[in-house]
Amino acid sequence: VQLQASGGGLVQAGGSLRLSCAASGRTFNSYPLGWFRQAPGKERGVVAAISRSGVNTYYTNSVKGRFTISRDNAKNMVYLQMDSLKAEDTAVYYCAAVRSPGSDILYTRGSSYDYWGQGTLVTVSS
Repeated sequence: VQLQASGGGLVQAGGSLRLSCAASGRTFNSYPLGWFRQAPGKERGVVAAISRSGVNTYYTNSVKGRFTISRDNAKNMVYLQMDSLKAEDTAVYYCAAVRSPGSDILYTRGSSYDYWGQGTLVTVSS
């Protein structure tokens, strides 16, 4: 599976961005997916995760109510809608996928993920 993230850019605080991640592979709909971010000088951490059906989602506390993860299995796409952006959201954002034959669950640890996109930079100016 190859993942290609896009949609990053420079936005003012309070603004919105929509990140997209295109995936190759015919078994995309079997993969749990996630968005991670890494700010300068910090470790990479999970932002949001979604199960293969899209029914189950997870958000880290700092983005709850502001970010929405979704997926379109017919188009092999996963999205991260980011609203009410804050300066502390500035980071490189990565999409990732788990090669999992299991049930409709999601994963929040980076070590669980098998495939990673190249990252897209989001800069929020205050």
